[in-house]
Amino acid sequence: MKKIILISASILISLMFTLQSCGPVIVTSRLGIPTPPWFYPNRVETVRYIYFPEHQLYFDISLRNYIYLNNGSWISTSILPPHYKHLNLRRSKYVRIQNYYGDDIRRYHNESIIKRKDFKN
Repeated sequence: MKKIILISASILISLMFTLQSCGPVIVTSRLGIPTPPWFYPNRVETVRYIYFPEHQLYFDISLRNYIYLNNGSWISTSILPPHYKHLNLRRSKYVRIQNYYGDDIRRYHNESIIKRKDFKN
């Protein structure tokens, strides 16, 4: 009788951990700081940058900072700048940059985003 209780208790405990782990999985190198509330993937992804094309705004997941273009120069900050505070990033269109993990997002932006805009016109 004790074996049946022990087996059923272990099955229940393992089910609790299994059901609890069905949430989003984010792969990152910095574990202590949570991701922003607007970024919750429903699958495992290895992504470093999120790009918001309507606002020319990047979010670096590994460093947890925003990168944006301001008067021709790229600014990096850990909090959203005041002129972006009105944005609801949960509802904004975004692109997950999947094949670029470098530190210089300006180079990626110039090579990829600007060339695509020129190609579309």
